[in-house]
Amino acid sequence: MPTCTAAAHPNIAFIKYWGNRHEGLRLPVNGSISMNLAGLEARTTVRFEAGLPQDAFTLNGAAQSGAALERVSRFLDVVRGLAHSDQRAAVESQNNFPTGAGIASSAAAFAALALAASTAAGLELDEAALSRLARRGSGSACRSVPAGFVEWHLGTGDGDSGAVSIAPPEHWALADCVAVVAAGEKPVGSTAGHALAGSSPLQGARVADAARRLDLCRRAVLGRDFAALAEVVELDSNMMHAVMMTSQPALFYWQPASLTVMQAVGEWRRAGLGVCYTLDAGPNVHVLCAAAEAPAVSARLAELPGVRQVLTAGVGGAARRVA
Repeated sequence: MPTCTAAAHPNIAFIKYWGNRHEGLRLPVNGSISMNLAGLEARTTVRFEAGLPQDAFTLNGAAQSGAALERVSRFLDVVRGLAHSDQRAAVESQNNFPTGAGIASSAAAFAALALAASTAAGLELDEAALSRLARRGSGSACRSVPAGFVEWHLGTGDGDSGAVSIAPPEHWALADCVAVVAAGEKPVGSTAGHALAGSSPLQGARVADAARRLDLCRRAVLGRDFAALAEVVELDSNMMHAVMMTSQPALFYWQPASLTVMQAVGEWRRAGLGVCYTLDAGPNVHVLCAAAEAPAVSARLAELPGVRQVLTAGVGGAARRVA
């Protein structure tokens, strides 16, 4: 019974992925840049077994069925195709952070699943191939495979749309203080949201300007320029959520507490504190700052109305085997 356990970090996108040019292959309409989040992880065990009649999937100790199981099984079909195998698998996954709440749980989960499943199936994939494989399960999962600060290249198709590290974790001591305002699963998941992106009249303008924002962000990361990073990160987040709010039907991920945090962060920065905000497809607010400032920023966030808890993460490493 070939078995492997792997772990991967979620990531926070500085320049967002929103919308696909090919839904099945999860090929994005624009490139993106992110940072892996140390200390937060999905840990996944995959066991292929000849006698299993069908795939089984357990998440955080609860057996999954329906759409969740089907998504994992479809991904395992891709792995089985690469390995020329028809064996079913038992998958057990555990997250140490809220699932489905805009903290990239699917990115961490499918990066860990890609490594665990491919290894258990006898495949030896290099990082580039593993990133492309993870993308098939969740687009942003490709960014959780390499270490540190990561860029997902648009590519021309399935064979070259993947992520690479543009700087290692030790390049810049940043922290992400995640203000959790809602820990439950969002009513409209990212996969469904991506499919709606093209219905917004603003999506075309967002995509057309993406290369400029990517260049600004890349330069800010490589130059460790926080002021430049803050400007482009907040702009990019606001643009993505404007697309969401103007999609048909409209998607409103922000909650009142989200706005409270965003407005407070703006006030703190104007007062001289090096902070900025960004939100993925969910209500929780990621507040970026220098790692040395994280304790003070976390304490401030915890005092804001509507903030249930604050998760603090530094810059994380690559997806890795743990057993």
